[in-house]
Amino acid sequence: MQPTSSESRDNPCGCPRQAPGADPSDLPRRPVFADVLQAHTVLRRYLAPTPLYNYPVLDAAIGAEVWVKHENYLPIGAFKLRGGINFMAQLPAEQRKQGVATASTGNHGQSVAYAARLFGVKAVIVVPENANPVKLEAMQANGADVRLMGAEFEEAKQHGHRIAAEEGLRFISSGDEPALVAGVATHTLELLQERPDIDAVIVPVGGGSGASGASLVAKTINPQIRMIAVCAESSPSAFLTWRDQAWRQAPNRSAAEGLATGAPFMLPQSILWELLDDFLMVSDRELYAAVRMLLEKAKTLAEPAGASPLAALLRVQDELAGKKVALILSGGNISPQQLRAVLENTNGQ
Repeated sequence: MQPTSSESRDNPCGCPRQAPGADPSDLPRRPVFADVLQAHTVLRRYLAPTPLYNYPVLDAAIGAEVWVKHENYLPIGAFKLRGGINFMAQLPAEQRKQGVATASTGNHGQSVAYAARLFGVKAVIVVPENANPVKLEAMQANGADVRLMGAEFEEAKQHGHRIAAEEGLRFISSGDEPALVAGVATHTLELLQERPDIDAVIVPVGGGSGASGASLVAKTINPQIRMIAVCAESSPSAFLTWRDQAWRQAPNRSAAEGLATGAPFMLPQSILWELLDDFLMVSDRELYAAVRMLLEKAKTLAEPAGASPLAALLRVQDELAGKKVALILSGGNISPQQLRAVLENTNGQ
């Protein structure tokens, strides 16, 4: 297990520290619980609640009562759709006419593409050159102008900002957008409406919108719920930023593109600094093993990022023995190549 908040934080006052090149006061307004309730009302017009299932065979393997929130059942196969629709529903009419741009490793881009098509908005999406082909095809199928630029996400993001400035588009950050955080937070609102007796929630962190939104909802409803985040140890920027409560860039090498972030988003981090209880890192090998376990025990297909909460639970199963634990299965957009590696157990990271 990685260090917990009490073990690893060196800023006991909780005072935010300045990220390079930006004053924290310049960040967008932090969403509050009322924003999540408003997003819930918006999303009910477009999306049904996703299933929350318990699998006795998974319980037996873990030694806890495990509930899986199936965000992989959403139309794009990922939780990000909630944020995209909530964002686009609030976009002013004049900006809808001009269009939007963003950068993504996949699921955020799918969300923007789907929501843009829903609201009749032009969308330019910049993706890394090694993008997951399953997610790339979905973005294109939803009518987005998809441009492959950059070797990895941070480079793609720079191109996205440039294109937005040159073409007069509204750039949508995949993390520092209050409407996205409020939108994706509705998965935890649904979860706790159905199972208010949950003891712990484990949620993946790429950019951090899902984890920050989940923490906001859970701690508002029941401060005793233990909130645990998980990222890839080969892309540790989010963990390091949370641990140090200071902006930390880091190598970005995870094969799980949903967790592959080399620099943190500070709006979600500001929420996680306050509300998150624990943050774990897992290896890509553990992610692939968790994908395989979900296939075997829950008969469900998860992408590596979506399986990361199970990978984290396996790390701390003794601590959570006998507890009611919810896993946010954030997405199921796994490529055939990734699935082959899972089944053949060939991922050596």
